[in-house]
This record gives sequence, C-alpha cells and structure tokens, in this order.
Amino acid sequence: MTDSDHSDDQTAEGWRNFYGRRHGKTLKESQRDYLANDLSELAPPGIRREENPERRPIAPKALFGDDRDLWLEIGFGGGEHLVHQAALHPAVGIIGCEPFINGVAMLLGKIRRAGVRNLRVHPGDVRDLFDVLPDASLSRAFLLYPDPWPKRRHHRRRFVTPEHLVPLARVLKPDALFRIATDIPDYVRQALREVPKAGFARVESDIHQPWFDWISTRYEQKALREGRVPHYLTFRRL
Repeated sequence: MTDSDHSDDQTAEGWRNFYGRRHGKTLKESQRDYLANDLSELAPPGIRREENPERRPIAPKALFGDDRDLWLEIGFGGGEHLVHQAALHPAVGIIGCEPFINGVAMLLGKIRRAGVRNLRVHPGDVRDLFDVLPDASLSRAFLLYPDPWPKRRHHRRRFVTPEHLVPLARVLKPDALFRIATDIPDYVRQALREVPKAGFARVESDIHQPWFDWISTRYEQKALREGRVPHYLTFRRL
C-alpha cells in the first residue's frame, strides 16, 4: 500500500480520510456474478448513506430479524475466518466490513459454497457502521491481520487509534470481547497501549497461542512463510 492509496469519504459532519485500496486485480466472471447477485441480499440495511442520509441509528433487530447476539469482523480479507465463525455459531449474527472489493467478492463465493445464512456484508469502511449502530449493540469484535502501516508517520492510520477504538467501544456491550491477531510486534505494542485507554481490559493469555476456535487465514499463512510470528490479543470491554 502506498501514499496514493487514499480517498475521502463523506460523513454527516463532512469528510474523513480513508487510506487503503478499494480495488485490486480484475475480477473473475464468477466474482462479478457474486457481487451482482448476492451482495444486495447480504448488505445490512441503513448503513449506506444513500439509504440513510441523516445517519439515523438503525435497530440491531433489523439486521437479522431477531434479537440474536451480533458480532463484527473489521476488514475480513478473504473471508475465511468470517465464514468459519458463521458455521461454528449459527445462532449468532456476524457483520463483516471490508472496503477492498476483491476481498468482498472472495467472501461472497465462500458464503455461497458454505451455505451459511447468518452473515451480513458491508463493502465499505467500518466507520460507516459505527455511524449508525446504537450503543452496546455488539457482543464481540475481531481485528485480524489489519494493515500494519509500518512507517512511523503512518501509525496514526492504524485501527488501534482513538478515531476507531472510541466508536468501537461505544457499540460493544459491557464484557464484550475484542480479538486482535497480527504478525507485527509494533502493532502489538500500540494495541497494548491504546486499546485499554478506550475502555478495555486485556484478557491475560499466551500471546502466541491462537484461540480455541481459530482458523488460520491466508494472511497468517503468508506471514508464517515469510518468517513472521503471529500474536493473539484479547480484550474485554469494561
């Protein structure tokens, strides 16, 4: 990712920066089919600005039609973990947010093949969801192998900054879990410093031991091939 991978998103208050890629390689015909035919049925209502220009809070019940627990995955990559969790926990509703359209297309293919029905997919910035979710509406959140933004001057673009952590804390219920996986030691350092400031307590565990229901993602496999060590952090919303 480069400095040019940057755009501006309009909010109710004005404009905010988005750093990252929206598009990658040319999509396969099957992926274009997933986007054309599957995405609209899985998109959460009331998140897109054209549907909700005043950014009014949405009712969590509207997402799945009942009062089930809601989980969130922030930047789901290729969707392996999201589909895995959906299959393991069919009574939970899981929302995935990912602005990279190639990743969205990959996820839609996995959803069609797996036949899971408890997912909603927002092909955009997770802050769009934070804009409209009411307080204490989510029971769990995942941040798995986020963009590391390795240059020091770019550390403010990482998710583990107040801009993202404060609204995340607002939408999480008390005692909700927030899981982070990364292969970047400096990302761990920043998470351990910044996440507690936003209203979380770390759940002590072996930082190199994955969670019992973990599935290794393609990003983790790439990190292992390149000799980087995975880290797993869990925080509890106070």
